[in-house]
Amino acid sequence: MGRFADALRTGGLGAIAEVKRRSPSAGDLRPDADPAALAPSFAAHGAAAVSILVDERFGGTLDDLRAAREATDAPLLAKGFFTEPEHLREAAGAGADAALLLLRDVDDRRARLLLDEAARLGLDVLVEAHDADELARAVVLDAEVVGVNARDLGTFEIDRAAQLELVAHAPRDRIVVAESGVSTRAQAAAAELAGADAILVGSALMRAQDPAAKLTDLLRRPLVKVCGLTREEDVAAAAEAGADLAGFVLAESPRRADAPLPVPDTMLSVAVFVGESEPVGTDLEQLYPAENGHRARDGFLLRGEREVARVLDLPWLEEDTGHWERAAAVEGRVMLAGGLGPDDVAAAIEAVRPWAVDASRSLESAPGIKDHERVRAFVEAAR
Repeated sequence: MGRFADALRTGGLGAIAEVKRRSPSAGDLRPDADPAALAPSFAAHGAAAVSILVDERFGGTLDDLRAAREATDAPLLAKGFFTEPEHLREAAGAGADAALLLLRDVDDRRARLLLDEAARLGLDVLVEAHDADELARAVVLDAEVVGVNARDLGTFEIDRAAQLELVAHAPRDRIVVAESGVSTRAQAAAAELAGADAILVGSALMRAQDPAAKLTDLLRRPLVKVCGLTREEDVAAAAEAGADLAGFVLAESPRRADAPLPVPDTMLSVAVFVGESEPVGTDLEQLYPAENGHRARDGFLLRGEREVARVLDLPWLEEDTGHWERAAAVEGRVMLAGGLGPDDVAAAIEAVRPWAVDASRSLESAPGIKDHERVRAFVEAAR
């Protein structure tokens, strides 16, 4: 395992931040992108590694890789259409720590030749697959770092759902990178919860006014959940405010929804149950055990049948002055709920450092009816 692979095995969600000036699908993104400025900035703002496009179709050259190498000691991925051993030698000579290998472009015999040459050069390889057959090939080739691309490089279409299913089925002893299609915090979280060790992000960063700040937003800030949604206009208000998760209570409650409502692809939908959950087409399920005719204090966030986070709440109809302190002591992903609102969520985040925050009653004008000003104030304070 080399520097590139080591950097991606850090626990939590890592990022490979990409420098590219244009793309065949989107045209110009950031024609004046300077890898010597962006690479160290990305590293300083949380990137585990930096990807440099070295192909002229993306406005890149090997000189961009050399410039980045001179400016940072962060692991660098040379990204291009490499099909010959000479291509890898050129990338290594320009300062790469790793190189991309697209399985759609090579058969297994050629892939094995390139992997062996990379090992001889001391390069890690990001072996990219975009369908189940290519993922199976990557596994047979014993690829250590496997990229799953949401974009079909033939049609340029993005299929995030198919990508996440491939990520979820990739062997857990590999480093799995979700590539393409990540432009929001919720989409990054979806990749993480499916099992990705890292995301590779290029276009979203290159389009941002401040690429480094966008990277931090994708990786580090707590997710914001608005729960108890019952009306389409309230979902739209939460999305417009910048919420990441939309919660629909499907248990007995004054905030009960008849069914989950559609949410934009910038968000994830969450169905909330007490006692037993059932598949209803949402991205996630939030399940509370039943106790004495009510929901239990704490619950779980599930992706399918797999627990992906703890939900820590206040006791039923009671206060608990030690709630934040208790939550801060819990390891792993924590969704903090219970009494949060625009006035205290920032202090709660400072005290607990949760993975997500959740509010419902404090954002209402009536049970199940959201006050859009309070929703905006809550999301702004949390973000």
